[in-house]
Amino acid sequence: MSMFISPMLADCRETPFSDQAYVFEPKIDGQRIMLSRRGKETRLFTADGLECTKQYPELHRIPLEGDVVLDGGLYCIDPDSGMADAGLAMERMQLKQEKRIQAFSSQRPAQYMIWDILFHKGRDLRPMPLVKRRALLESLLQQNERFQLVPQTEAYGEELFQSIVASSMQGMMAKHKNSPYVSRVSHDWVRIPNYQYVDVVISGYRKEPFGLFACIEEDGAKQSVGLIESGVNEKQMQLFHSMAGKLAVKEDEHTVHLAPEIRARVQCRGRTRHGMLRSPELIEFIEKSPK
Repeated sequence: MSMFISPMLADCRETPFSDQAYVFEPKIDGQRIMLSRRGKETRLFTADGLECTKQYPELHRIPLEGDVVLDGGLYCIDPDSGMADAGLAMERMQLKQEKRIQAFSSQRPAQYMIWDILFHKGRDLRPMPLVKRRALLESLLQQNERFQLVPQTEAYGEELFQSIVASSMQGMMAKHKNSPYVSRVSHDWVRIPNYQYVDVVISGYRKEPFGLFACIEEDGAKQSVGLIESGVNEKQMQLFHSMAGKLAVKEDEHTVHLAPEIRARVQCRGRTRHGMLRSPELIEFIEKSPK
């Protein structure tokens, strides 16, 4: 049994759907983790195969008997909002000092939401249909505050997506009930993001590689919300430079700072607890703000 197995990857679809042949799951706002236990040894890996066992000591005791490989999402709860926060999970990934790791594991412990089981007691479960793997997982896992099953809804994906939007969650996964587990992109799994739309002010741009510095006006002040690198096509690039040409106020080797007169609509996946836009993508330039 391999300690690390490359995860199954999903196609992306813009709109939710309902289908009796699918189960639907909320998308976990955190870090995808492959968990492997052989004998008394538990190891954790990111989706890219980076080992992160030491970062999460609270997840070393799995409430499930036998050697096993699991696929799931690791998340941490923001104590201020009570919501799952991907940023906290990423902060945990960066910790190196054992004292800090132990402090975080006790004060802000991670939780592991499991959605698949790939091996159990030396048996390769990947060729089995998803619904049979799920049934086996439900029978084996003794859920507790650290290890839980991701909730599933059969058939009614559109209803689940409405609740996901209302809760400002990341999105939804749709999985064909008969899908085997394959370590590649598969049409049997579909990711439906819950995009949010934000109007921003462009305060400047990075020359190479090109990116737009975005701000949001809040309480009369401008707050930086990150760098927009996606969604800028050739036509938009030409339009931007035609507007930006007379607005430069400062320039260095890598960056041009602009007077805050260009506005844009951005698609993103919400904001981090530090206020940054998650995965921002340019939709369109709106207009120059009035002087």
